[in-house]
Amino acid sequence: MSSDQGKAKLDDVARVAGVSLATASRALSTPHLLKPATLNRVRDAARLLGYMPHGAARALASRRTHTIGAVIPTLDNAIFASSTQAMQRELGERGYQLLLGSHEYDPEREVQVTRALLERGVDGLVLVGTDHSPQLYQLLVGFGSPYVLTWSLDESGHHHCVGFNNREVGARVAQYLYDLGHREFAVISGFTAHNDRARDRITGVREALLARGIALGPQRLVETSFSVQSGREALLAVLQSAPQPSAVICGNDILAQGALMQAQALGIEIPGALSITGVDDMELSTHLSPGLTTVGIPTAEIGRRTAQHLLARLNGEKTEKRTELAVELILRGSTGPPAGRAGR
Repeated sequence: MSSDQGKAKLDDVARVAGVSLATASRALSTPHLLKPATLNRVRDAARLLGYMPHGAARALASRRTHTIGAVIPTLDNAIFASSTQAMQRELGERGYQLLLGSHEYDPEREVQVTRALLERGVDGLVLVGTDHSPQLYQLLVGFGSPYVLTWSLDESGHHHCVGFNNREVGARVAQYLYDLGHREFAVISGFTAHNDRARDRITGVREALLARGIALGPQRLVETSFSVQSGREALLAVLQSAPQPSAVICGNDILAQGALMQAQALGIEIPGALSITGVDDMELSTHLSPGLTTVGIPTAEIGRRTAQHLLARLNGEKTEKRTELAVELILRGSTGPPAGRAGR
């Protein structure tokens, strides 16, 4: 590319593409508003001339940076990756870029990351869950940028949210296992501190079992980090209780995969002697033997709907404050009636 090409201006792009200056500007700022043929002509002209829009100048002119910030608990989880990818795809089609930060379930770190994104001028912000420090909410109010909570539902009605009912997730699994005939339960969960999703899933299990006259004792609940190895170690812990559980409900598929592997290593028949369930419906859960019974979470839909929600608000469109997505109980070979009740 020559130095003259590098100095190309937007009106040069418009001239080569055969469109007005306003149309060329829309092609770069709001591409979804143009017909594909027109958009392609402008983009081809920009590539030919080596035109690069000046981001700072565009931001000053429009008071928009065309960026959205997302603060997620961890980058080391395929479930968040799936949702984030869908969000980025939806935003990219509208001319926006996604900026990411993670906090590893540390509230102070979350405030720091959120502040950094807001100070970079993001037009909107995505947060995971409803469990955030008062300082973070004060920060959001101070900057005035629209934000949306995801993966959970805000029961207070104060915040925009796109998510699902985590209590229902726990309750549906517990009810299903009870109906199979199980009466001895254990739960393996991620740490519940600063994680409303984990707490709500446990609450859902407890409430469903209490409604059927079963109390979940402290020795039947293990909180641990999200890893396959942690799931293996947690299963060893819950098997120490007497009588041993016939069903283990895991807070996500990663923990359930570890528990399933450990049970098989111990020679425990699945599901004859022990049923195991997860949450998330990760790809690997289908390929395990036996396959893992789990709750399917619409991860990609969460990302897509979150992007649409924020963009609608940025465009001044009216949006529903609360978007609840459905979950699905997916039955596979890791669950069955407890020993002695196979005929029921």
